[in-house]
Amino acid sequence: MEIINNIDGNKATMEIIGWLDTQTAPQLGEELSKLSDDITSLVFDFAKLEYISSAGLRQVVSAYKKMSCKDGFKIINVSDEVFDVFKLTGFDQKINIEK
Repeated sequence: MEIINNIDGNKATMEIIGWLDTQTAPQLGEELSKLSDDITSLVFDFAKLEYISSAGLRQVVSAYKKMSCKDGFKIINVSDEVFDVFKLTGFDQKINIEK
């Protein structure tokens, strides 16, 4: 998995490429912990995310919770396959997800 971070003022976008699974989820956790407290908006760009596991979902939910008291959190460019995982878990009802 590869993570490309783009910071623009107080907005962060993380482009996540490859598989977000048990092996790679800790890497995302590390990147999230490096975010400055000044970041008030976080966007995950899943255009090149091929797969997400329950471990990956935990990191996404953790980011969502961290940003919920700030300006916001959303996921963009989600493939049908990855969206199905969010739909099955019901997270599509809580998290702002754009296909």
